[in-house]
Amino acid sequence: MSNTMLMIILGMAIVTYIPRVLPLVTMNGKEMPPKVKAILQNVPYAALGALIFPGILFIQEDIWFGIIGGIAALLVALLTSNIILIVISAIAVLSIYSFLF
Repeated sequence: MSNTMLMIILGMAIVTYIPRVLPLVTMNGKEMPPKVKAILQNVPYAALGALIFPGILFIQEDIWFGIIGGIAALLVALLTSNIILIVISAIAVLSIYSFLF
């Protein structure tokens, strides 16, 4: 392993470690304002949506393929929390869509 590779790994470790330790050190024993806490609780959902939604829209050239699959998965997810059932339902709906169009 070259020195450059070691320096890259060390740099990535430092860059990863600082954002994790900094809030722990600066916020130790302090209470966050409720509005900030409420905003931070929504960050994972927003990030997950931002990661998934473009993939749904551009999975194929036909944009409706992704939209229909996403809607099918959303509807089944509203009815049940079984992930396997959600995936199978979306696959079934998209298979029917592919067969018809």
